[in-house]
Amino acid sequence: MNAKGITEKLFKLKDFGTTPRTEMAAGLTVFMTMLYVLIVVPGMLDNAGLPKGPATVAVILMTGVITIIMGLYSNRPFALAPGLGSVAFLSVTLVLAEGIPWQTGMGMVFISGILFVLFTILGLRKLIVRLMPPAIKLSIGAGVGLFIALIGFRSAGLVQASEQSNSLQLGDLSSPNAILALIGFFIMAVLLARKVRGHLLIGIVLVTIIGIPMGITKLPSSVFSLPESIAPVAFKLDIMDALKLEYFPFLLAFFIPDFFSSLGTMLGVGSKGNMLDKNGDLPNIDKPFLVDAGGTALGSLFSVPVMTTYVESAAGVEAGGRTGLTAVTTGLLFLLTIFITPLIMIIPKEATAPALILVGLTMLSAVRNINFEDVTESLPAFMTIVITIFTFNFGNGIAAGIIIYVLVKALSGRHKEIHPGLYVLVVPLILYFITIAD
Repeated sequence: MNAKGITEKLFKLKDFGTTPRTEMAAGLTVFMTMLYVLIVVPGMLDNAGLPKGPATVAVILMTGVITIIMGLYSNRPFALAPGLGSVAFLSVTLVLAEGIPWQTGMGMVFISGILFVLFTILGLRKLIVRLMPPAIKLSIGAGVGLFIALIGFRSAGLVQASEQSNSLQLGDLSSPNAILALIGFFIMAVLLARKVRGHLLIGIVLVTIIGIPMGITKLPSSVFSLPESIAPVAFKLDIMDALKLEYFPFLLAFFIPDFFSSLGTMLGVGSKGNMLDKNGDLPNIDKPFLVDAGGTALGSLFSVPVMTTYVESAAGVEAGGRTGLTAVTTGLLFLLTIFITPLIMIIPKEATAPALILVGLTMLSAVRNINFEDVTESLPAFMTIVITIFTFNFGNGIAAGIIIYVLVKALSGRHKEIHPGLYVLVVPLILYFITIAD
């Protein structure tokens, strides 16, 4: 059997109406929009006391390997990397604020990953998906879209945090960085309007080139580099210390957000690619769930915090990616960066930011199916979206939406519309919000 036949057998491209060329271009698009991970995550881990070089190599390896496994096992175009919220929680809250060793924190991540695996094997994650009200499922896509757009606006410098008003405000639109991002936005928008295939990828490449004379795209002094050893970070986790009862609230803070963030990304990206069934569920969701869960446990062994499905996967779906070949392509490209990091890292954030903004736009259409005439349906959906944006965490948004749905339905005398399982589910969600409030 030739390579084309093997590819078709593995990924069933014809069934999804796609081609190897489209899938690989989509994988390249996801890779380029996720490159910032290789800068941001190791830097945050460095603040927690992990050596930056080995941590960078570990992040590259786990991102590449687990994304490839996702593509081969689930045949979905989902890419995984360390969740920024979990990385920040580890470095800022646990290590810097609480003085807990990062090795213990990694032990908590491992326990969280094992819990994910058990939840998946026992069918509890799939059950929770089925319990979720349709209004919440419909709002997830829009929430993820706005979340992605906000990441793009911040990366481009188009908006920034205001210390005086404690809110977002316009950035310096006259800065070269903002101007380059705006140029990229209009290039990609015009290509999208003209229905040019690969508009995001073309735009990212053009903006990277335009950024050279503007002094934003920095050309490397060398193309190749040798990776550092991961020995200083491999198998350093402290599981026994992480089992202390006093650390249970921290374990909950790892588990709940990642659980719903992964769920939200899969449903949101799946909605974008028309992968969901009539009930708003992703068929065979246990497979990507299991990779996501196992990836968290495996990553912790190499001191890489919670591995989660990335919202930037939506950029690949927007580029036409529909199968695991997109994910495999993304994973292989990440592995290659171990040797050509200087070349890959020339792509500036101003090139990928406008791509994320446009992806956010295309994900808003799901809200049209929400029944806005029924406040018990529209209010939970609305709160899911706004809390996702206001807290910059769509795990928070989904959890809050479910709580509000149960309360509003019950207090309105429509308790028969609430699945009994939701009453059980809201208990740990309420405890989660109490924990993070403290």
